This record gives sequence, C-alpha cells and structure tokens, in this order.
Amino acid sequence: MLKNYETVFIMTPVLSDEQMKEAVGKFQKMLKDKGAEIVHEDHWGLRKMAYPIQKKTSGFYHLIEFKAEGPVIADIEVAFKRDERILRFLTVALDKHAVAYNEKKRLNKAAAAAAPAEAKAEAQG
Repeated sequence: MLKNYETVFIMTPVLSDEQMKEAVGKFQKMLKDKGAEIVHEDHWGLRKMAYPIQKKTSGFYHLIEFKAEGPVIADIEVAFKRDERILRFLTVALDKHAVAYNEKKRLNKAAAAAAPAEAKAEAQG
C-alpha cells in the first residue's frame, strides 16, 4: 500500500543552477523508477541555515511530497547519503491530517495567486 511522505533536502550552495536541477532530477527519477508517485514539489531556493554544515552557512532547499511503499524510503535515503551535493535531508511519513493540511495550503496559495490577476482584470474592464 502506498503511504504519503515528504522529504526536504539541502544541497550545497556552490552548485550552479544547472547542477542543482540535475541533482533534483536524479532524485525525482529515482522515486519514479521505484514506483513512487510525486504529488507536489516546491523549490525553496537558497536559504541561510541556522548553523554551519560542512563550513557552509546557506544551501538550496527542495521539498518533494510523494506516495510510495516503505522500502523506497531506505533506498532514497542511501542515495542522499552517497551524494556529496546533499548536505542534509529529512523524510517524514504524513498522516491523513498532514496530507489534508498540505492540500489546503496548496489550494490557498493557488487562490491567492489567482486573486491579483482577477483584480487586475476587473480594474482594466
């Protein structure tokens, strides 16, 4: 049975935009190859960290929400550990309340993005 998971990983800030996208693509492909279904992704960009990791004070944050079977998590976490571009990662299992919260958050974000466009259209109309 597929469970809902969310994983956030921090990539080293020395990567170029292209290298960062390649790293994210690698993990997306790995999840899909293992039968996972990616529900949502969010690239948070370059952020300052609370404390230095490997003498770096910032990193590229990326979140992937997905549905998968349990053994997939062990495989993806081994891949994170082996990839020198990944500074830290955290994968959590989501219960039904967390899934509902994430869906509600995405709907609110989409509605907020659509609202200014509607207001602009009305002002011009």
